[in-house]
Amino acid sequence: MRLDEAYSGNVFIGAHPELESSSIVIYGMPMDWTASFRPGSRFGPKRIREASLVLEEFSPYLRRDLSEVNYYDAGDLPLPFGNPERSTVAIGEFVERIMQQGKMPLGIGGEHLVTWPVVRTLRKTYGDLAVIQLDAHADLRTDYEGESLSHATPLRKIAELLGPENVYQFGIRSGTREEFAYAEQGKIHFHPFEVLQPLKEELPGLQGRRVYVTVDIDVLDPAFAPGTGTPEPGGITSRELLQAIHLIARSDVEVVGADLVEVAPIYDPTEQTPVTAAKVIREMLLGFSR
Repeated sequence: MRLDEAYSGNVFIGAHPELESSSIVIYGMPMDWTASFRPGSRFGPKRIREASLVLEEFSPYLRRDLSEVNYYDAGDLPLPFGNPERSTVAIGEFVERIMQQGKMPLGIGGEHLVTWPVVRTLRKTYGDLAVIQLDAHADLRTDYEGESLSHATPLRKIAELLGPENVYQFGIRSGTREEFAYAEQGKIHFHPFEVLQPLKEELPGLQGRRVYVTVDIDVLDPAFAPGTGTPEPGGITSRELLQAIHLIARSDVEVVGADLVEVAPIYDPTEQTPVTAAKVIREMLLGFSR
């Protein structure tokens, strides 16, 4: 799929009609092939785009308007159903084309495994890449029931690729004993349960660094985002998530890519989950663009 082959369906609010003059490319990764509890995140990208239409294009937090940022919506990638290996290859190849054109990738998942091929691709360009993860789950397993390509393994793969000292995890409140031991005894910047205060403390150390930001919607308490495949009680509020995005946006890090994953709209008839996700993406667009 070429970057300029936008599909005929809906696009994210305010998307620019021309690829060439856009600095950011939004793309959907509709994949939930390894979901271990509730599938359905492959429908997330489409529903988030539809929900974005309820938003204003102006952010009162950042005092910026979407008209000030040129971003192109390339639609959903045509991923081979049920095949995580070929799907991750396809995602990586697409992101590489984004990078070759000097544009920033902003992905919409899909399960969290989709982050792995994106980071692997960006690492080729940015040797000093760090990853900030906002999530309920550590995702540090080496495999899930014998499968290394799983939504439970992307951050372990990323830590082994970048070095654990370049991984920053916030809001984690679920994982195996082995995952927590790996995070706590290794060099990962591991912050269970909390997001805002540890993020404030860690960002100065990332000054001048190139950073990829990955947000799993289940970092939110299920009261704020019930529409996800693996809900985990005890999370943060939607307000705190927006504040975290703004902290990163106002810091001295250079965000070179981002994603939001694990929205499964079928489990939220109120649609608050895709609306919240759309608002977070709006703040990413306005805050991370340079």
